Parts: sequence; structure tokens; C-alpha cells
Amino acid sequence: MKKLLIISPYFPPSNAADMQRIRTSLPYFEKFGWVPEVVCVNEHYSDMNKDLLLIESIPVHLKIHKVRAFSKKITAKIGLGSIALRSLWYYKKYVNDLLKRDHFDLIYFSTTQFPICILGNYWKQKFNIPYVIDMQDPWHTDYYLHKPKAERPKKYWFSYRLNKYLEPVAMKNVDGFVSVSEAYIETLKERYPNLAEKPAAIIPFGSHELDFKIAADHIKHTKLKFQPDQLNLVYVGAVGTIMKESIEYLCATLAQLKAEQNALYKQLHFYFIGTSYAPDGEGMASVVPLAKQYEIEDCITEQTDRMPYFESLTILTQADVLLVIGSDDKAYNPSKIFTYALAKKPVIGIFKTESPAVIALQHSTEGLVVKYELSNAKKELEAYLVYLIENGVEVPKIKTNINTAEELTKKQCELFNRVIHNERL
Repeated sequence: MKKLLIISPYFPPSNAADMQRIRTSLPYFEKFGWVPEVVCVNEHYSDMNKDLLLIESIPVHLKIHKVRAFSKKITAKIGLGSIALRSLWYYKKYVNDLLKRDHFDLIYFSTTQFPICILGNYWKQKFNIPYVIDMQDPWHTDYYLHKPKAERPKKYWFSYRLNKYLEPVAMKNVDGFVSVSEAYIETLKERYPNLAEKPAAIIPFGSHELDFKIAADHIKHTKLKFQPDQLNLVYVGAVGTIMKESIEYLCATLAQLKAEQNALYKQLHFYFIGTSYAPDGEGMASVVPLAKQYEIEDCITEQTDRMPYFESLTILTQADVLLVIGSDDKAYNPSKIFTYALAKKPVIGIFKTESPAVIALQHSTEGLVVKYELSNAKKELEAYLVYLIENGVEVPKIKTNINTAEELTKKQCELFNRVIHNERL
């Protein structure tokens, strides 16, 4: 058996999206020849919502190392709130000691807290251990550079320059990549010629049937109450300005339906849950303001506070229809697709034409995938909503080509094997 050291600052019970790949892969690594250990930040230093049920999905024999971080109450005074920056020194110190006494064949960074990845280069030089980075999102990107200031993330000026400096450090000696999107890998290879022959694998997030069993066993009721006389459509996840185009398309379609078939329009209600990453009570609505511009806010409910993970799964199973919203970034490939498929509900996807999510949704779910840039997109969605109202919702069959967590863990391990055997493309 080979030993795998996983670096994931967020870990259960912190309810963070970027640790889900690791969490759902942990039961299967050993089956494919790798014994994992995880180094995470102690949850006391995490400002993410906590969901204690997440711990039930973690193998009981897993060795978990917890490091400290500087208090956000202190670092926020100088503008530093990132858990990666707050824990960087502690990670370096703890893992240095760990690698001195234990042998590991590979270090795997699976997180969107990218600054922590610079330690891969450091540990490789110090201990001669290869490392792989999971590119769940782009790291250094020009996406917001030409956006209005109001649409940029907080402290964008600082993070843009920090990422521009740190990304080359991590990429200098990296041995391989996992990514949810081929475009992310291609961008890195164009930026850093030394990566051209490095092993890479395009691996989306998989579905995890155990999660739905845990939800069914423990969550009987949720705070969200649906209206029995309406078609209840649900989206769970962050929105923000990066999904503005998709939301505007949805609002324009609903405004058109309101004008043309008002009685049918009144039978629809859309719920957007957990739309902000900000702490509870501090999130800014990103859907309702656009809905008000189109005068369709009466059919939109937005909750910015994030919801416990298993409660959100219960809501998916109680909804009539599920909604997946695409980013303005054509390479965006949402992690929730295969989880939505297991909820056994029709799915409406709204994406750019080139998005890899279009094919993933068409192959794994039943419903409608709209390419919102096309001229007939509004009529296509309007017709489908009318169909659902007039004919009712049928429970779709689960398609056989859903990517499971076990299958996708196997692909990760295949990449790890290529890395340690120095296989090139």
C-alpha cells in the first residue's frame, strides 16, 4: 500500500464545498492501493458553518491531523481572513515534523484555499516527495480584472496580486493535476511551459449515495416550507456576480411568462438557498436584486445563509424541480450535477453553450438544459415550465452513467500512480 498525505484546510464538520471531493473519496482510496491521512485546520479556526453529520461519512480508522491557525479576529485587523494564509505557518511546522518521522509517497492538495499549495514546492525540495494539485477553480485569473468594482470580490486588489505571485511558486515543481475542467489545465500549461508533459486528469465531483441515506435517517424536517399548490424549483449553492448572466436570463424568461401567461406564472416559485459564502447574517443577496429589476420578485425566495449539507440534500428530495445555474465562465463545471441526479428530480440547467456541464447534465439527468446565449432560449425554458405545470412532475429514473465517488476515486488513484512512476503525457 502507498501512503497519501492529503492537504485540505477545510474538513468536516466545516461545511465547505471544496472539501467534498476528499470527503467522498476517503472510503475508497485503500481499495485502489492508497492509504490516506488528512491534514486539516482545526474546525475551531474555521468560520464556515458546521454540520456534525458530515463526520458520519468519514471512515472511522482515518488518521486526521489538525493544525492551528491564527485567529481571524486578529488577522482581520490587517485585512487577512483567508484560512490558507492564517494556517500557512502552522501547516509548514506541523507537516515538517510529520514528514521527518513518517513516510509518504505523495502529497495531494485538494482545496480552493490555493495559497497553501506553495508548500508543495517547499516539501518536495526538502523531503523529495512529489505533489499533486486539485484545480477545483482557477487560481490566478483575470476574470474580474475588467469588471466594475461593485462586481469584484472584497479585497480583490490584494488577492489578485497575491495569487499572481504565489501561483508560479506552486507550479514550479508540481508533479500532476486533477481538475474539474480541461480549460483550467490548458490555461496553466499555456502560462507555465514546464507543465506541458505533467500528468493530468479531468475528474468532476461524484455522487455519494451514502449521503442521501444519512440525510434520510437524520433529517425529517427542514426550515424551508414549500407551497403545495405551486411548482417548487430549488437551487442550492453560491451565486454572486459570476452567475449574473444566467440569473438575468432566468428573470427575463419569467418576466415574459408573467406578461403572457400570468395564471401559470403564479404557480411557480424559485428558491435560492445558501447564495453567499459570508458568515450567517452578513451575506448580500445576489438574486433578489435582479428579480426586482424584472418585477418578478414575488416568485423568488433567496436565503443567503448557507444550510447544513444534509438538510440541503433533504430539500433536494422534497423539491419538485432542481435548478443548476451556470457561471459567466464558459469553463465552469459545477460539482453538484451528479448529486442532483441522485435526488431523482427533473433538473433544469442554464449554461453557456461551451460549458462542459451541458453534456454532463444531458447524460446524467432528465429535464432541460438551456444554452442561454441562443436566440430561442427564452421560449425553450418557458415552454418547459408550462409543460411541468400543466402535466405534473414525473419522477425520473436514475441514469446508469452517473459518476460515483468510487469511480472518480479510482481515476484519482490512477493519476497518483502515474505521478510516482514518473509517467509523462
